[in-house]
Amino acid sequence: MHGHGYANGAGTIVNAIAIWKGAAFCIDLATTADVELDECAGGAGNAVAGGEGDDRITGRIENADTADTALITRCVSLVLDRFGYRCDGVVTTRSEIPIARGLKSSSAAANATVLATLDAIGETLPLLEVVSMGVRAALDVGVTITGAFDDACASALGGIVITDNRNMELVERIEYESDVLIYLPEEKAFTADTDVTRSKAVAPLVEMAYQLALDHDFENAMTLNGLLYCAALGFDTEIVMSALKLGVSGVSLSGTGSAYTALVGRDQIQELKCCWGGMGGSVIQTRIVNKL
Repeated sequence: MHGHGYANGAGTIVNAIAIWKGAAFCIDLATTADVELDECAGGAGNAVAGGEGDDRITGRIENADTADTALITRCVSLVLDRFGYRCDGVVTTRSEIPIARGLKSSSAAANATVLATLDAIGETLPLLEVVSMGVRAALDVGVTITGAFDDACASALGGIVITDNRNMELVERIEYESDVLIYLPEEKAFTADTDVTRSKAVAPLVEMAYQLALDHDFENAMTLNGLLYCAALGFDTEIVMSALKLGVSGVSLSGTGSAYTALVGRDQIQELKCCWGGMGGSVIQTRIVNKL
């Protein structure tokens, strides 16, 4: 049985690590997953005995042979458990999203893998249940701190999402048109390595950023978030300041880094591209995706 799925990356408006509430936007960079299953038993109405995670699933991330595949194999197992299957199988992901840069590559991989596994067994689930399953897998294997429900919702639903991660609640989803520039430094930053204590120190101010997002003042929410988390996590604020000096009103560290994202108008793209391009990293141009 073969299944295919895809999901998008995302950028940060408000990082949820400090207050368990966040906001994020979907970007036009995608991850695809292909799942091949064989030696299957069980299924709807024919559940077989066995413990959770008994499936023999192997994983592969294309062009990253040494990357950890625990997240994607866990996603496959959770879906199979949900429908009472026991299978051998292989899951392979391919991605346009740079990993360990705060662009939600893990959320996209989880969502794409859950969807591909559902496709392989001919089942469907509501999108928020798909998201929740990927979040559970991410928590199980330790690649997230809060579960990244905000990032996963943006990846799966499109547009801008505002969430309460502690309660796994989608507070609001908004369609929003904007071009996006991403500044990509050379270094990587893994979420699991983040200093949570330093992030908690700025929590009262992150609450202010979250309130701005609730008021749909996304650019100011994003910029406040970016300056706060750059200070808390030791990232260079000059990337943010260089964009602000050019008149960009929404720019932030994305997630826990190392990438930065900016919401830009068409007339700002070239100037910011040139500015960021001279700062030692690379620049990606994309957009907010509202319809998936």
